[in-house]
Amino acid sequence: MTTGTGFDIRRIGGRIGAEILGVDLSTDFDPAVVTEINSALLKHKALVFRDQHLDDAGQLRFASLFGELTTAHPTVPSVDGQPHILPVDSDEGIRANQWHTDVTFVRTPPKASTLRGIVVPPYGGNTLIANSAAAYRDLPEPLRELADKLWAVHTNTFDYAAYAAPRSEKAAEYRSRFVSREYRTAHPVVRVHPETGERGLFIGGFAQSIVGLGPSDSRDLLRIFQSYVTRPENIVRVAWTPGDLVLFDNRITQHYAPDDYGDLPRLLHRVTVAGDVPAAVDGTLSHIIEGDDASHYTAAAA
Repeated sequence: MTTGTGFDIRRIGGRIGAEILGVDLSTDFDPAVVTEINSALLKHKALVFRDQHLDDAGQLRFASLFGELTTAHPTVPSVDGQPHILPVDSDEGIRANQWHTDVTFVRTPPKASTLRGIVVPPYGGNTLIANSAAAYRDLPEPLRELADKLWAVHTNTFDYAAYAAPRSEKAAEYRSRFVSREYRTAHPVVRVHPETGERGLFIGGFAQSIVGLGPSDSRDLLRIFQSYVTRPENIVRVAWTPGDLVLFDNRITQHYAPDDYGDLPRLLHRVTVAGDVPAAVDGTLSHIIEGDDASHYTAAAA
């Protein structure tokens, strides 16, 4: 499909994902191009821009076209001298090999995330991205009606790093930093997208429990809902080459980076766009249970 401003959109998955062709992210954009890229993002949920070879400044400039930037992370240090950039570095023990949506343990998770491939292993190291709106639509009606009423507690002390013992001293240090400030936030299990009105399952690896239910029932329900998110038909797999950039809508996707490349180096840089407070089907907004409002994270300046 060719857009009105001349770039092409090529779908790479039946329910999620498209490659954007004919756009040079290092140049200044006409506002109409930004509008069309945003429209493609809302439709396809995840966009891949091949062979862009941006530097940090270029990634920051591109991400800022979609809104105010967050700082790198609520608890984990940024790239030196770059307060908005999070290094996703396998050498530092950062292996996000559990399904999650970025930073849902705070009240205002990011609107969108950009990932830029810098060092890519010769095999493995892909990123999987899932469409949580398609997952919601897949639910049988009784499960949709139940999900619409539920809330989940998200916390950074129950994250993708907690599923296995740290594999190295660096990984242990990273986990210690990750949980150095505890956050617990209640979000609706079904989030209404603020731009499209779509409903999506807003759960993932930081969702620890269902409000009003015990640990066993919470685990069972979250497992059932999560199984719909991770159905193969709802997932696109991005195979990285150095210089690629991926933009995904963090409000209605989950992602996963399989740990399948051994001790090979893998380095991505992440920049996220500040988001709003999630709203439930009835309009009720997410609320903090423990921790602060993470203003040091959501603010544009460090």
